[in-house]
Amino acid sequence: MKISASSAERFLAAPPGRLRACLFYGPDGGLVRERAQALGRRHVGDLGDPFRVSAVAPAALADQPGLLADEAAQLSLTGETRLVRLEGAADAAAEPCRILLEREQARALVVVEAGELAPRSRLRRLFEEAADAAAIACYADDEAALRRLIRGTFDEAGIAVEPDAAAFLAERLGADRKITRSELDKLVLYAGEGGRVTLEDAAACCGAQASLTLDELCDAASGGRAPAVIAGCDTLAGEGVHAVAILRAAQRHFSRLQLAAARIEAGAGAERAIKALRPPVFFKRQPAFREALGLWSASRAGRALERLVAAEAACKRTGAPAEALCAEALLAIARAAGREK
Repeated sequence: MKISASSAERFLAAPPGRLRACLFYGPDGGLVRERAQALGRRHVGDLGDPFRVSAVAPAALADQPGLLADEAAQLSLTGETRLVRLEGAADAAAEPCRILLEREQARALVVVEAGELAPRSRLRRLFEEAADAAAIACYADDEAALRRLIRGTFDEAGIAVEPDAAAFLAERLGADRKITRSELDKLVLYAGEGGRVTLEDAAACCGAQASLTLDELCDAASGGRAPAVIAGCDTLAGEGVHAVAILRAAQRHFSRLQLAAARIEAGAGAERAIKALRPPVFFKRQPAFREALGLWSASRAGRALERLVAAEAACKRTGAPAEALCAEALLAIARAAGREK
């Protein structure tokens, strides 16, 4: 079964009884792990229970392709349901998983975690085409999902969050679910139960280096600085930030540029247009944002935004290297900055 991103949470809340194996894959390693653990806990409760949970290493499958199926066929010493986990899988695990799904005597749920898999991946297609297995893609949170996560985290902790603070967090987080959870947990600890998170609190607590580099990359693209775009893409790739997360940060940036430019074209001054944005433009970025407004009209910013959206779709659909597609789109935008069209 192929589970769409919009259906993933509903599926995990009530997985079908016939489910024998589930593959979680994608560029957001934190979300892959979070969803795999959520399904595992639903099945056995405690992931640390040595009688009900076992792990198989991918390296062990090279010489023993039937090991995964053998492990899934084992009875629990307590007679309860079991869970088998396979982490760090790749296409090399396709044959062991095929053996697993072809056997009838599997008694455990098998949860497989993998990185990004192309549409033609043998492992991905195996799970998508099986009636008693599922494949769930885990991409960086979009803005709506991220806002729900932020609101839900603070609501659960009994903490109020100011709208500007929530918007600021939604702009800076989302590249990786594990990092997002960590940053939100810091704010929960900082505010305490019954506390309140302000914009100043969010800015002070969530200044991860990757977010700072993302900001610099977006400013370089809208400012027409192609060499800085190349350097920023290289730096973020080295830090493990996926191309989709970079493209979404750039989309948010150009959406704000488009809105501010439209306000200027409607008669507002540049300073007023910038100050009207929510969340406010971070004070250290205001000079670069002001410079970019002198280079981009609302219509041209809109076309840049369309290009970024198309690049994100290509990253997910074509199987071409996502980093190259991302860098190509940002470089084209940087080179177009300030040109009359």
